[in-house]
Amino acid sequence: LRAAGARGLIVAALSLHRQQLLRLTPGGWDELLAVPWDAHLRPCLALWARRGLPLVVTRQPSADAATIAAGLPAPARWGRRRLALTVEPRHVLFLDEFPAADSVARLLPRAHAAAWHQLLAALSDARCCPRVYGGYGWQALTQLAYVHAGSDLDLLLPVDSTPHADAVVHALSAPAWSGPRLDGELQFSDGTAIAWREWAAWRAGRTAQVLVKRLHGVAIETPQGAFA
Repeated sequence: LRAAGARGLIVAALSLHRQQLLRLTPGGWDELLAVPWDAHLRPCLALWARRGLPLVVTRQPSADAATIAAGLPAPARWGRRRLALTVEPRHVLFLDEFPAADSVARLLPRAHAAAWHQLLAALSDARCCPRVYGGYGWQALTQLAYVHAGSDLDLLLPVDSTPHADAVVHALSAPAWSGPRLDGELQFSDGTAIAWREWAAWRAGRTAQVLVKRLHGVAIETPQGAFA
């Protein structure tokens, strides 16, 4: 019990947040590969281990958990299956983040390049440096095939207040954009996340509540004053 409690404190000390990346030690990969995965997925995990590719922090079961819940969304060749994994904190080599939004420009059709840079400039003017997750983010990270014709372009949008969130959402709407559908989350400094489209609907009075995502759970809430 004392060991489990100590591991729980280590997990807390890592200051994890959703959509954060974990890079594992070789020992961590050895433990994950020792799990009896089915024959189809084992090569995917072996590739991740060999290349030292990251896992993503997912919603955690409790604040005092002794292990870290993580995910591995497999690329197209493994059917885009989502693997749920458990990681010992001692096997976290370091924490990482998804790539900056400008790094995925090469994955977009050339016809969208100017509008993409215009969008990023508008976000920069709104004091937001977005990152890209989802299919585009994983393809940029791994060089493996994730993106397909219907893939959304998912943005992680760090904000610090209601006015800041409003400015970022306005920036997303300002330029003419005919590329992949823009999706993603506003990420507040306390780790709270709200889909930017839901935020826009709430601020426009089209809905009274939004889905609020946190490291240890999700809830439908009315954000009155919570993000001032």
